[in-house]
Amino acid sequence: MSTPLSVQLDMTEFCEAADLTDVYVIEIVEHGILEPQGGPPREWRFTDYELTLAKRAAKLRRDLELEWEGVALALDLLEEVRELRAENRMLRQRLGRLVVE
Repeated sequence: MSTPLSVQLDMTEFCEAADLTDVYVIEIVEHGILEPQGGPPREWRFTDYELTLAKRAAKLRRDLELEWEGVALALDLLEEVRELRAENRMLRQRLGRLVVE
């Protein structure tokens, strides 16, 4: 089985790809929404998953005019919904194998 490919971006690449300023990215990190690898911001490394998360966080903040705490909560709840839907699909498939119509 092959391992998934993970992209690593430095701060400059990340800001460019996310279309965010470095100050904005630092705010997102300070609120625990992103957890980059590395020491000071200039050494941070981000994954492609964090890029998606940063774009979603910025959109939530802009569209819903949420504070960062609200953005973090909304992202947690969206992730929980995604996990519950996946679990629900799996359980329906198992149930479908057991139920004879």
